[in-house]
Amino acid sequence: MFAIVSDIHGNLEALTAVLAEIDRRGVKDILCLGDVVGYGPNPMECLDLVRQRARVSLMGNHDFAVFYEPFNFNSGAESACYWTRKQFENDPDVERRADRWKFLGNLPVRVRTNEFVAVHASPRRPVNEYIFPDDIYTNPGKFVSIFERFDKLCFVGHTHVPGVFLEGPDFYSPDELDYRFEVTDEKAVINVGSVGQPRDRDPRSSFVIVSENAVEFVRLMYDVDTTVKKVEAIEELDNFLGTRLLDGR
Repeated sequence: MFAIVSDIHGNLEALTAVLAEIDRRGVKDILCLGDVVGYGPNPMECLDLVRQRARVSLMGNHDFAVFYEPFNFNSGAESACYWTRKQFENDPDVERRADRWKFLGNLPVRVRTNEFVAVHASPRRPVNEYIFPDDIYTNPGKFVSIFERFDKLCFVGHTHVPGVFLEGPDFYSPDELDYRFEVTDEKAVINVGSVGQPRDRDPRSSFVIVSENAVEFVRLMYDVDTTVKKVEAIEELDNFLGTRLLDGR
């Protein structure tokens, strides 16, 4: 049994709540699908926690943007990226600063085991391809190519919208699955949702617990108001990056 988290986005209140729930369940193994930083007010604290707690963390597009350059970001996301980079650079502890940069720069883009593949975005373009629920209607050919890239299960994040894609193509939200997906021989792409910035109109943090035959979607309340106030207190961060958390959008 292990937990998969993704898209923390510098939201320390959400991350600490999720880690406490993982501990409460007695789960020891954690895989992070990336975007530890970006958008949120506590990037360094979140990165340090992920370094301590996750067995593996993957490269997300915001992690990539902070280490290299933001690509195709809107102005709010780009400003947050440069602000995040400045926080890393301003750490007076030279060794800790170097360790953080080394960790970011060495993030892998993919984990592959006998049971599953895990990426931040998609098995075709692991750092930045979005797989949206609407794609099953607007771009079904995309799914043919995506499902050719793995054998059984593929775990993703990136869109901040949890759920399960089947080869049909079909999409099922956690609500439609009663928050539990039974693993069979059927191929599936499983989006674990976002810890720090959900976008499915549910403000609760989202992550999954993976057991031998099932994937459980977990939603968890956290202290959203504190995160919103932190964002509003930082001039370089767009207030929308905080207020959107209240509605899960």
